[in-house]
Amino acid sequence: MIYPKDRLTRFEMARLVSARALQIELGAPCFVDVKGDSIKKAKEEIKRKVIPLVVKRVLPNGEEIEVDMDKAIDNWLKEHGDI
Repeated sequence: MIYPKDRLTRFEMARLVSARALQIELGAPCFVDVKGDSIKKAKEEIKRKVIPLVVKRVLPNGEEIEVDMDKAIDNWLKEHGDI
């Protein structure tokens, strides 16, 4: 099954959180003022939709699509309640 452009898989969400947390750990500027570790900060950035990352999928036919992050995050929060 190919996920639509406005949904994220659990693997994509885990990759977003971990990639952004690593960036924050290595000194990248954080866009939220939250106490806690880099994972908590990364999750809060995603919730507030200020995360500077993009998800691109390569389809079996070779076509690349870019996920609409605002809609995907909204849908994730509706379906799962939290990140």
